[in-house]
This record gives sequence, C-alpha cells and structure tokens, in this order.
Amino acid sequence: MIPDLPHVAADVLDTPSLAKLALPADAGHPPRILILYGSLRPQSFSRKLALEAERILRHFGAETRVFDPHELPILDSVPASHPKVQELRALSLWSEGQVWVSPERHGTITGVFKNQIDWLPLEDGSVRPTQGRALAVMQVSGGSQSFNVVNALRVLGRWMRMLTIPNQSSVAKAWQEFDDDGRMKPSPFYDRVVDVMEELFKFTLLVRGRSDYLVSRYSERKGAAAAKALTAAANVLESAATAGKPACCSSGAC
Repeated sequence: MIPDLPHVAADVLDTPSLAKLALPADAGHPPRILILYGSLRPQSFSRKLALEAERILRHFGAETRVFDPHELPILDSVPASHPKVQELRALSLWSEGQVWVSPERHGTITGVFKNQIDWLPLEDGSVRPTQGRALAVMQVSGGSQSFNVVNALRVLGRWMRMLTIPNQSSVAKAWQEFDDDGRMKPSPFYDRVVDVMEELFKFTLLVRGRSDYLVSRYSERKGAAAAKALTAAANVLESAATAGKPACCSSGAC
C-alpha cells in the first residue's frame, strides 16, 4: 500500500520515466501514414487535399497509403469479411499515423467519412486498430471557413483513442484553391497544410513504438489484474472440487 494513496493498487500503478519511453530497436523504418478522405465525387476536393498531404508526407520520408472509400459498404450491410472492410482494417493496423480529411456537409462530417470510421472497431480481439496512433485532421468547405468538421473529427479521434496533434487545417472555398491538374495553389491555406503534415510527421516519430505504453491506463490494468485473479481463483476451486474423485470423473467418463 502507498501511504499517501491508500486507495491506489500499487502493483498496477506505473511511474512514467524517460527510460520507458526509449525508442524500440525495430523502429528504424519510415513512418507509416494512412490517409482517409470523405467524398465519392469525381472532383472530390477532400481527395485532392488528401493527395496534396500525401505528397508532402512522402517528401518528409513517410510511407503512405490513401484508402479509396468507393465500394465500401454501409456499416453492417455486409459481414466484416468483405474485402473493402478487410482492406481498411488492415491499413489501419499497418499505420502509425493517420490523416483524416472530410468535406463539411450540413455542418458536420460526411456519411462517407463516418462510415469508414464506423467500420474500424475499437477492439478486435486484443488488438485496437486505431489506439495510440498520431492523427491529423483537415476539412474542406464550399463556402466561408468553418471548423465544424475538424472539431467533429477531434471528437472521433479521441473516441478512437488516437493522439490528435494540436495543428489542423480548414480550407475555405476549396473550389478555388486547386488548379486544373488537381494541385493546390500557393496560399496561406497551402502553407497551413504543410504545417500540419510537418507536425504530424514529428508526432508520428515520437509516438510510434511507444503507443502501447503511452495509452496504457491504470484503471484498465487494475481491471485486468482483478480478472486474472478471479480466473486463478476459479481454477483453484475447480481443482479442489475434482481432487479426490476417481480419474474417470475428472475426465468426464463417470
């Protein structure tokens, strides 16, 4: 027992240290970044912004993947074994950081974007496909600048237990910010996108290989320890109950 903290379970309480945050020996590969966007339009500005972000990240040395949301079924309309669902989940597991880009539709994110997040489970067995990953959020708007979408994306990121970086990008009147080749024009909006990708790259380097430790929670460790003790106690009772019985009873043959 800890004298000043009598209600704390000392055996599962962790004291953070720099040593525990040391970079693992196998973290020498390029940062792996997954980019999601939220529109199926042929001239999707969220896709154009996603591809612009990808170019910047690749310049920094990241390995990137952009998920195409076309043909991803609506949540629960098909089994999770559907190829597009499996592709999305595999990419999320592969990633160490993510970029989320959505248009603003009726004051919030699009259904196309939300459907992608809804297909990512908070937990799949003992694996959480988004937990502990660095996240950058961006939005495009057809009209004046808004922050409704990036705010909504931050809520989603927190719910998915991701580490959302401080910076963000909101591109107003997106239809006039890209040229005929789909490239973003020079502007303060473009400079902000560079800022966000630079920050995401840095945070991904800081977080990767350490994410399990960074998001490890006292309450969950305490719960896991209690469950383990309960299982052990149940096994002891079962062993005691079968002790002294004929071998045929123990095997179920009686």
